[in-house]
Amino acid sequence: MGRWGATAIFDLYWQFAVDRQQVLIRRLAGASPPWTDDPIIAQYRFTNPYRFSDRVSQHLLRSVQHDQPRRTPTNIVFRTLLFRVFNRIDTWDSLVAAVGEPTIESFDPVRYGRVLAELRGFGQRIYSPAYIVPNPPFGAPAKHQNHLRMLGSMLDDGTIDRLITAGDLGALYQILRTVPSLGPFLAFQYAVDLNYSNITDTGEDSFVVPGPGEQRGLRKCFSTLPAGAETDAILWVAETQVEHFDRLNIKFCYLAGRPLQPIDIQNLFCEIDKYTRASHPHLTDHSNRVRIKQGFDPARRQPLPPLFIPPKWQPYSPRKSPHPTAHAKSPARNTQAASPPLPITIR
Repeated sequence: MGRWGATAIFDLYWQFAVDRQQVLIRRLAGASPPWTDDPIIAQYRFTNPYRFSDRVSQHLLRSVQHDQPRRTPTNIVFRTLLFRVFNRIDTWDSLVAAVGEPTIESFDPVRYGRVLAELRGFGQRIYSPAYIVPNPPFGAPAKHQNHLRMLGSMLDDGTIDRLITAGDLGALYQILRTVPSLGPFLAFQYAVDLNYSNITDTGEDSFVVPGPGEQRGLRKCFSTLPAGAETDAILWVAETQVEHFDRLNIKFCYLAGRPLQPIDIQNLFCEIDKYTRASHPHLTDHSNRVRIKQGFDPARRQPLPPLFIPPKWQPYSPRKSPHPTAHAKSPARNTQAASPPLPITIR
């Protein structure tokens, strides 16, 4: 536990993961709120421990990547990037309603741009506030037009073809980093999204790119973590997660037989940075982030459909990470997922 000067916040990190996961499990089971006894989790919005289980990622999986069994790899990449650039379900749904299912064959940046401009004219947000998305340098007066031009450029210059043959998460990231305006954070997030699809046959267990929020959370958990060691720390935490749950005697509900992957561990560091703004407000850094921006209102939450699991994850066979079902301390409970069924393992 003493690695890199681990603090009490590192123990809180694991308890937060358990408590936040319980919110998802209870909602999937159809339970009525309140879904947690933790007043901070009850009051503020936090992402699920598993990135793929978040609402927008689920829409990506179910309605963008796997809505039809015979989508070409080129269209899977194009649709994934088009969806994630705006990162809003209502933007995607409005675009589909206006132009039909987006494909490279029907892609018309001018027509798509008009639809998005109309949405803005009606007062509808077309971008999610979840990410800071820079305006690509493609010369158009509006940001959404530049993003459409960016996608057109990626089709024309072969970037999308290179993504199709990338092979793994790290290679996807390196290709995306060559696209103007895609810095390390966005390139990695888009690479993870593409890696959910069948254009690669690899997992998420050996590559991660820490973002600013994750680095703040890491510093709160590890007081002596050297600069530049963030990736090593995330991979170590992912590999040793079972022993931390064991030493704290807490039970985590794994999904789909998968341990938390480095991308999930990374996101949890970002979330613990947010959580401690309320639980430990004296822990501030040079960014002076002292409040959590988004509240959580259970009355506005809709019932959750069964989780959709990327088909290539069935069955899960990790190369490095521990397999949680080998450490189960109580019988597994099963809920029904979109195909195939989703096992929930409590350990």
